[in-house]
Amino acid sequence: MALTPFSSRLIADVGVSMGDEGKGRLIPEVIAEITEQTGHHDSVGIVMKVNGGANSGHTAGGLKLNLLPAGVVDGSVRWLAIGSGVVADPRKALWELKPLEAKGYKLWERLVFDQRTMVSDLSHRLLDLAWEDYRVNVLKGEARGSTGRGITPAYLDEVGQMQIFYGDIHDAPENIAKRFRERLERAVNVIRHVCQVSPESWSGFFDTLTNAETRANKESIEAGIFPTSEFDFTQFRGEGDYGLNVDRVIEVYMGALQELEKNIADVRELVIANQQAGKYLVGEFGQSYWLDKRAGFSPNVTASHTFTPELFQSAGIPAQPVHTIGCCKAYDTKVGTHIFLTQMDDEAPLTVALKKIEFGVSTGRQRMVGWFDAVEKGDCLRYGGYQDLVMNKLDALTQKDGGTLKVCVAYQDPEGKVVKGVPREDSYRKTLTPIYEELEGWTEDISTVRSFADLPAAAQRYVAFCTKATLDIAGRGGSHPPLNVRYVGVGPDPSQIIKDVPEISELLKLA
Repeated sequence: MALTPFSSRLIADVGVSMGDEGKGRLIPEVIAEITEQTGHHDSVGIVMKVNGGANSGHTAGGLKLNLLPAGVVDGSVRWLAIGSGVVADPRKALWELKPLEAKGYKLWERLVFDQRTMVSDLSHRLLDLAWEDYRVNVLKGEARGSTGRGITPAYLDEVGQMQIFYGDIHDAPENIAKRFRERLERAVNVIRHVCQVSPESWSGFFDTLTNAETRANKESIEAGIFPTSEFDFTQFRGEGDYGLNVDRVIEVYMGALQELEKNIADVRELVIANQQAGKYLVGEFGQSYWLDKRAGFSPNVTASHTFTPELFQSAGIPAQPVHTIGCCKAYDTKVGTHIFLTQMDDEAPLTVALKKIEFGVSTGRQRMVGWFDAVEKGDCLRYGGYQDLVMNKLDALTQKDGGTLKVCVAYQDPEGKVVKGVPREDSYRKTLTPIYEELEGWTEDISTVRSFADLPAAAQRYVAFCTKATLDIAGRGGSHPPLNVRYVGVGPDPSQIIKDVPEISELLKLA
């Protein structure tokens, strides 16, 4: 059985590909499993968002979430924490919180922002759009497809020692207003003189943000939770070519922080208290290992640390044993301008079918699709480490004619050298081509299957082979790290999951 006991009461839910692996759907499953194993409905004390901001979309229990952790869906979790490693726009938090409260999810008494959670605001969103404009119009390069949520500029303020923290709202109002003013004026100068944005583009940024947030919050507007004017960013546009109504920005963002003031606390102490009480903490990560700003390939990375060690930094506790669950899909997807070595032929029937279901939760962007890259996942296991693997969307690989499926087991360079690992030099990585093993596909609809033994033999072998190929890369021909396949997802609904995957020794026999 795959449901082996967790090795620690600290659990990290991470991605082992390029993001969008279904990490959000994992949270309710882990909570339910811990509840069953312990016999206590309140065993999970905290679900904590570890990194990133409103750029990481998660779907859990049918809810599409950006900033708030997926523990929202389970009322048995006492605390929903936003760690100090997160950059959080207070307006985005309220735009997500209030509609969920209206649907019956009790959040006001459960949600807590760490005092050192960093405030993301309008300046960062404008800078995000400006740097994209700079890449295209000044550098004459390719657009990166930024989310426009201001995440990278917010982290730049962190490393530039210009942070504003959630806890700063307890400072004198004139002091925090001064810091906001300095930040906003600095952003305008960078946009005007460094990014060289035209006055027309500057003016258009406010319309871009208005349209994006009006569209994203359409349901809340129609439900009467917010007026349309709430999402009107043109209220911040000032007079002149690069005008910004700084006073209005400060008023609105400080007002949002003040609404959340009672939800700001020292998450470090909250975590330690829950540990002492024997409770579990589940750390929910955005993005994935290969989008980590240090492990990934710039510029196609996010601005935060996206893997297990950041759990301790964001929670503010000492490093200690942690159980890491690595999430992936049964195939790969990517967005933006990534080098995608295993990208499928756009005209292939399977590609066409997969693209119909592959859109970003946060942005709605069309994702590229590719074959399962065991090299990336194996290197993530070797250097990052995870005890469990969760493979989602196996059902999406069903084909009318069965067909064949490919798994990337290594790369080959232009001289014919076989490369069994992800090179750290991006210039070399770009020259590689994938080496595939082909496997038999299946025709059966497996979305109603709930037991591994009931999967078609070809689907069983596919899961087993992907696991073996991942372990082969991780072990480099020697002993490989221990790994357990915990769940296999066969659809988007919470019930569409297989939990009785054979233990690894039995599973590998099928490969």
